[in-house]
Amino acid sequence: MFNNSKYGNLLTVILVIAVIAIIGIIGIIGYRMYNAYYTETGALEAATQFENVVGSVDNNENSDQNNGDKSSISGVDDTFSNNSNTSQATTYKGFPVVGTIQIPAINLKYPILNKNTPQALKTSVVLLYTSNGLNEVGNSVIIGHNYRNGTMFSNVKKLSNGDTIYITDMQGRKVKYTIYNMYRASGSDGAYITRNTQGKREISLSTCTDDSKARTIVLAKED
Repeated sequence: MFNNSKYGNLLTVILVIAVIAIIGIIGIIGYRMYNAYYTETGALEAATQFENVVGSVDNNENSDQNNGDKSSISGVDDTFSNNSNTSQATTYKGFPVVGTIQIPAINLKYPILNKNTPQALKTSVVLLYTSNGLNEVGNSVIIGHNYRNGTMFSNVKKLSNGDTIYITDMQGRKVKYTIYNMYRASGSDGAYITRNTQGKREISLSTCTDDSKARTIVLAKED
């Protein structure tokens, strides 16, 4: 009887540990799902608000009209100084916003931040480099984390040549870009950043691969 009682107590302890472990796993999964939802929802709201204030124009011909009136990226907070929604429209969680990126194929829409810091990269996607400004002739590089949970640039690897990317800038210009090349590159390979775009407007996306050993590079050009 003593042995049976000891065996029963052991089973009870194992059962309690298993239940606690299951609850812990469910809690972690739930937290991650909530955090991903919170990230996506907040980013979408911020991007939409930005576009509403700048009055985005979905027309590539109209995007040429303001080429002579470019705003300095570093002066983002002064761009809409006469608008009561200035601070909310041009910043997201304290970081300056210079535009938005939308990729319908992977249901992505995020504000583009103009501060390449670890905390900014945890908040949204970031403008790493630009030749002359977003939606201007030359190349603009946008980077984002691959959290492998559907947020930020986690699903960029699912894109294909021919998919479209929309960039809205501070002048309200919404330009359509088409992906023409995707490849894997080492972290030290920066040839795509300052490449010659032959007088075209282009954008490049960069994010870590799932194994974090390289980077996924996406090149797109204006239509």
